[in-house]
Amino acid sequence: MYSRAEAKEERTEVLHKAIRDIRLGTLIVADNDGAPQAAHVPFVLKAENEASLECHVARANPIWKLMTEPRQALVIFQGPQAYVRPGWYPAKQEHGKVVPTWSYVSIHARGLASTMDIPMLLAHVREVTDQLEGGQPVPWSVDDAPAGYIEALARGIVGLRIPLVSLEGVWKLNQHRSEADREGMIAGLDERGDADSVELAVIMRQIEEAKRAETPARD
Repeated sequence: MYSRAEAKEERTEVLHKAIRDIRLGTLIVADNDGAPQAAHVPFVLKAENEASLECHVARANPIWKLMTEPRQALVIFQGPQAYVRPGWYPAKQEHGKVVPTWSYVSIHARGLASTMDIPMLLAHVREVTDQLEGGQPVPWSVDDAPAGYIEALARGIVGLRIPLVSLEGVWKLNQHRSEADREGMIAGLDERGDADSVELAVIMRQIEEAKRAETPARD
């Protein structure tokens, strides 16, 4: 995934947290003719020992048949993204050498995808349910369903597991621009006020605060 060097995010803990926050990923594999096939599904990240991604798809979805034997897969996690106006930069008034752009957070995960057996699939269903229900006042559990109900439904889905061989992150947030322009962008995103813009502003503000904390104080 191309990016400017300063936009690359390589810290494992940051990438793992982003995947867990985003959850929904785009799974892409090539079929036997080389044509890309895709599915949009929520993932569970397993980070113990070897990091891996787990998901499930409907048995009626033919994409799983491509992974009955291990196959190269790419999973894209798209975080917040927003249009960036040139008018947000002080540089527009100073010299006018500015253009529109788009900022975003994105992660590419790669590995060999294969199908799960039934016990692993049932454990995955329980884990993904527990994660998604965890913050609810009265969490729903697979144990709340009638005996045999979940096992019967599981016959209609196929679990997929992807041990990760690479994880790339890009936080494209105009890191190459001046501090004044970055601050102008943060203010503009905040003022726009939609969820993605505000989230990008929060991330940018955290990055700016971390930079200031790393800068030695002058006497």
